[in-house]
Amino acid sequence: MTGTQGARPGICPTLLYADAKAAVRQLTEAFGFTELSVYEGEDGTVLHAELAQGNGVVMLGSKGRGGVFDTAMKDAGPAGVYVVVDDVDAHHRRAVEQGAEILMPPTDQDYGSRDYMARDAEGNIWSFGTYAPDLQG
Repeated sequence: MTGTQGARPGICPTLLYADAKAAVRQLTEAFGFTELSVYEGEDGTVLHAELAQGNGVVMLGSKGRGGVFDTAMKDAGPAGVYVVVDDVDAHHRRAVEQGAEILMPPTDQDYGSRDYMARDAEGNIWSFGTYAPDLQG
């Protein structure tokens, strides 16, 4: 199922990390994601993880495991992901308390959103705000 109804998101950003375990910790502890699943290899490498925020999901795994996706992402730079949250200021406080690098404090935007921006430990940019596109058209 895709679209706006049901319990399955239609788009899932997918990121690879040199230290995927640390990424899972930071995303859950600092940015309030909920761990849905984490699958590890025998050596402790994160093969695949799914973390939820609201009705969205981000998938992640460890760099250097091989395979088509890992090869395709080998030279990819940091990614930027926007996440809709209800209370930007409370979300920001949590991120600050957990030591996240804040690039922009909570700011009211001309288009009606309030959002802030942070960088994760491996350089990906996470924006959290109140703006949510209207999918009803």
